[in-house]
Order: sequence, then structure tokens, then C-alpha cells
Amino acid sequence: MKILANDGLSPEGVSLLEKSGFEISTTFVPQDDLIATINKEGYTTLLVRSATKVRKDIIDNCPSLQFIGRGGVGMDNIDVAYAREKGLTVENTPAASSHSVAELVMGQMYAISRGLHDSFLNMPQTGASDFKVLKKKYGKGVELKDKTLVIIGFGRIGQALASCALGAGMKVIPVGQEVSKVDIPISIHGVGTFTANLETTSDLTTALAAADYISLHVPKQENGEAVIGEEQFKSMKDGVRIINAARGGVVDEDALLAAIKTGKVAYAALDVFENEPTPRADLLQHEKIASTPHIGAATLEAQARIGIEMAEKIIAHFK
Repeated sequence: MKILANDGLSPEGVSLLEKSGFEISTTFVPQDDLIATINKEGYTTLLVRSATKVRKDIIDNCPSLQFIGRGGVGMDNIDVAYAREKGLTVENTPAASSHSVAELVMGQMYAISRGLHDSFLNMPQTGASDFKVLKKKYGKGVELKDKTLVIIGFGRIGQALASCALGAGMKVIPVGQEVSKVDIPISIHGVGTFTANLETTSDLTTALAAADYISLHVPKQENGEAVIGEEQFKSMKDGVRIINAARGGVVDEDALLAAIKTGKVAYAALDVFENEPTPRADLLQHEKIASTPHIGAATLEAQARIGIEMAEKIIAHFK
């Protein structure tokens, strides 16, 4: 069985597959050359991350394909329903990167609470000459402790974030499509694991009104509409901080910039953008927006877990 890991696969995943008798290539093939390459090499499995798209053209024109794997959570770059309708198996690795994304969001919250992203930019340039000016500019931060975090989307990543946030002393309001009770483990090294009992709410408007921080963990909406747009910003109190490490488009970027301009939003942090890989310059250059290049799951530990989880699913399918 031949596997094309077009967006790469961790050494741990490659090793596990090779030990099980699979032949795997991690050489990137440009999107326009995928069909020809898959057919020429007879690949039975195509593994992707977010860069490669697997649309109907590939599904229809690559008869050797049996398995499509997405390393990570979101599968909006794959025509999942169509592939499964055609008899292909489509899998992702939803558990592997949850903690990595949660830690990134925590880092983003700390950054936009103290202006760290902007300070890190300006200190090397003018810190020696304008030290007192910068000290005054960044000396009005806030703490996370006792603040209210609204988590929109309470799957694995949202729950991992809740665990971290509760450990930092925050109050967490989880928002889901349905009301349910969820047990959140909080692990303290050398002490043990405690359980917090949270109940989700489906009342987004009321939750937004209570938020000091808002973090989104939902897929891109099928109708293409933003989860947070102009109307939702109206429900928030002034000075809220918002983080999007989910998918570009779930926060309306024009509405976000307008909310920052009025002071409705004090700061924002974005790991994802509508126009990846060419996000808007006015977002990237805004001093009240902390930006990262879609690195939520990009830790060495998460990549190893993703590779292993995907390898195990491939082995289980074919063996």
C-alpha cells in the first residue's frame, strides 16, 4: 500500500507505517499535479493538513484512492460527504492537537492582556531611547485571574482550553448548540487531578454580554456566515478581548476592525484569517491585534501525536 503524505507527517507516524509494511512519500506535490501523481504512483492513501485541498476532481479522477486523512481537526479543505458517498474512508485526528491549540490561546490571552505582542515589536526598535514612554504605554495591563472567558464551541479544544483557563483562575462560560453538563479535568503536577463541572449554554447573546474574553472553537459555517459579526459585537461590553484560533471567517474581520475602533474590543488575537495564506495587511499591522500564522496545532508534541493517531487509523483500516 502506497501513501502520499502531501503536507508531511511526523517521523513517529512515518516509522509506525513503515514498520507495518506501508510505503510512504512525504514529498510535496503541487495541487495541480496531484491527480497525475496519484494515478502514476498508484497511491491508495492521501494525507493532508490545511494546505492541500481534496475536492471532487481528485475524488472522481483517482480510482486508486481508498483513504483520505486530515492531520488535525477541521476538514473544510476536503469534500468529506462526497468522498464518503463514493466509498472512500475519510478520517481526521481530533484529539491529538487539542492541548496545543489551548496553550496557544492561553498565550494569546496573556499577550493581549499586557500588550506583549506590541511591546515585543517596539522594544528592540525604540526601547533604548523611549524606555519611559513604552513603560507608560504598556503599564496598563489586566490580569486573567477572576475574568470571565466565554468559549464558543465546546468540543475537545474548547474543553482543553477550559481546563487551562480554570487553572489560571478564570471563570468559564461554555457555549454549545445544546445545554449539557461537562466534566473538565484540571491536572496539577505533583498534586493530582481535580474535576470541574461546567454546564454549556446555548444562549450566545447572554454569554457574550458577560464576557471579558471570548475564544472561538467552531468550524467554518456551511452557510459562510460569521459566528461573530456586527450584531454579536453589539451584545458585548466595552473593552472585551477576542481570540480566534478556529477558522478564518467565523469572525467578521470588517466588523472586528470597526469594534476595535470604537473601543468595544480592546484587543484581538488571530491565528486564522479569511484570506489565508495572504491575510489582510490592516489586520496584521494593527497594534491592537496579535497575529500568528495558523500555528495552533504546530507543536512538536502535537505533530508527533497527530502522526501516530493517523498511522494507527490507516493501519486499522487496511490491516
